Amino acid sequence: MLRTIFVVCVLLLITIQPGTAADQAAPRSSLDTVKAAEAKKYPSIVLYSVSWCPHCRAAKNYLTSRNIPFVNRDVEIDSSAMNDLNKKYESEGVPVIVLGEGEKEVVLRGFSPEAFQEKLKLFPSGK
Repeated sequence: MLRTIFVVCVLLLITIQPGTAADQAAPRSSLDTVKAAEAKKYPSIVLYSVSWCPHCRAAKNYLTSRNIPFVNRDVEIDSSAMNDLNKKYESEGVPVIVLGEGEKEVVLRGFSPEAFQEKLKLFPSGK
């Protein structure tokens, strides 16, 4: 019995080697340099949202469809996001979009593509 287990283990080790067809067929992620360069022209963007809000969904779809990088903070799931929304941004409603960081931070309450593009103009390309 021990010999059978040993033989099976040796056969498995022989057939499963790095560089085999199975290993080469595994999906690999790669950095899309064009998208990475595009992302650098935007300031940091944080979207405070909830999953059921149609305006939040519209903002997410707008940003995603244009490959605009953003961080989504769902205030129903993340209590620190809710705290930031209420205290730091003095808002009870969503969506709230925060562009930039620190002293250069710009807050957009609600969402419309036009208002978002206007706020985005306050940031030179490349942050």
